[in-house]
Amino acid sequence: MEKFYKFTVPNINPRVRIDKYLAGAIENTSRTKVQKSINLGFVTVNGELVKSNYLLKRNDEIEVELPVEEKPEIEPEDIPLDIKYEDDYLLVVNKPAGMVVHPAYKNYSGTLVNAIMYYSQQKKDKLSDLFGFERAGIVHRLDKDTSGLIVVAKDEITHRKLAEQFFKHTIEREYNAIVWGKFRQNRGTIETLLGRDKKDRKKVSVIRNPEGTGKTAITHYEIIEEFEYLTLLKLNLETGRTHQIRVHLSYTGHPVFGDETYGGRKPHFISNITGKIKKEINELLEIMPRQALHARVIGFYHPIKKTKMRFESDFPDDMNMLLDKIRINK
Repeated sequence: MEKFYKFTVPNINPRVRIDKYLAGAIENTSRTKVQKSINLGFVTVNGELVKSNYLLKRNDEIEVELPVEEKPEIEPEDIPLDIKYEDDYLLVVNKPAGMVVHPAYKNYSGTLVNAIMYYSQQKKDKLSDLFGFERAGIVHRLDKDTSGLIVVAKDEITHRKLAEQFFKHTIEREYNAIVWGKFRQNRGTIETLLGRDKKDRKKVSVIRNPEGTGKTAITHYEIIEEFEYLTLLKLNLETGRTHQIRVHLSYTGHPVFGDETYGGRKPHFISNITGKIKKEINELLEIMPRQALHARVIGFYHPIKKTKMRFESDFPDDMNMLLDKIRINK
């Protein structure tokens, strides 16, 4: 069970810390519980994560998701990590599909945070606690069923400067996705407003009202390879909104193959589904029980070494198997 709260901050003077404000606004809670919820990523202001000492301003939109049951302590766990790069200031980790990044309701173990905590303890190393120790220095997120590269900061200075690059959209992020259908143009740009779906808050949707509360999201795509009814794309993010690629591709009618949340487990752009094609699709879906989306490239300016860093990750086995099968069918 969980409870969801949404607040629009009135004109308050002087400005108030968010933990103090929520402790007074939500019944049967405490400032300590609110602070833990903020550290775990259950609280956003205007769609962004904040610290407990964030000073609220008029018209701030607060969303809070509080599990009814008491959250267990987050423990280090001996989970293998695929580390692509490490120095005294940061890590670049290749996250497998199926692994949750941050502990959250019903997912307090087996996460990337649990694994990184254990790894750092074994090395007697430190991690940034800029947004609370529960975040283990992780600078950005990937969805549970999206594989690929994630950056982890070991100290607050590195974390803050990396987060600033994400905020200013200077980070290079390249994804690959296998999607339904063929495109009319070899490359293009998808630009919309994105916000929480009104019917299902776990989903994100395109906001069609220009006066709405959505945030601008920009995705650039380019065709790598076309098949009979599927396409392999390269995607570059200009912004980094929750579920951005998955929502944008679904919005254009080309959902990511296998994406149950946004329509990717049903055929698109196939006018005549013969028995042969239906059998092929079912076999492909068995190979890919998740969305066929991989964060292949991450590039950034090293905050301490002052050098340009760029890392690449090969396709995971399931996407390689899927592509092999598609090419055979072709």
